[in-house]
Amino acid sequence: MRTLLMAAAGPPTILLTAALVVAVCFWLLVAVGVAGAGDFDTDVDLRAWRLDGVPVAVALSLLTVFAWSLSVGAEVMLMVFAPAGAAIGLLRLVVPVGALFVAWAATCVTVRPLHRLARDGPGPSASREAAPHPWERAA
Repeated sequence: MRTLLMAAAGPPTILLTAALVVAVCFWLLVAVGVAGAGDFDTDVDLRAWRLDGVPVAVALSLLTVFAWSLSVGAEVMLMVFAPAGAAIGLLRLVVPVGALFVAWAATCVTVRPLHRLARDGPGPSASREAAPHPWERAA
């Protein structure tokens, strides 16, 4: 457990840990009803990153969770199995960057099936028009 905490709170993974804390706090605000999952959709266009089709908060939260998990996992593996040295220290600096690229690919794959739940998917049926969209804040 100590190794896991050291990996999550150590540099440079602490940046991803802070982003994860922000994402969790945002989703707690959504759960309470203070914010909505689609509140940032007009601010950011994720088509260039191939993450469109879902609310921005969903895509970036998934990216954060994947990147944090991969980075912490790789850091733990390095702490446990790799000997201490300058090369390992440099590798620990590169791990979060590599985790971001792998997380981006995983997020692209994960967002694709979620696209069907978004409003710009196939036309809604008559029963779906009356029900509120699951990603919209209740009024």
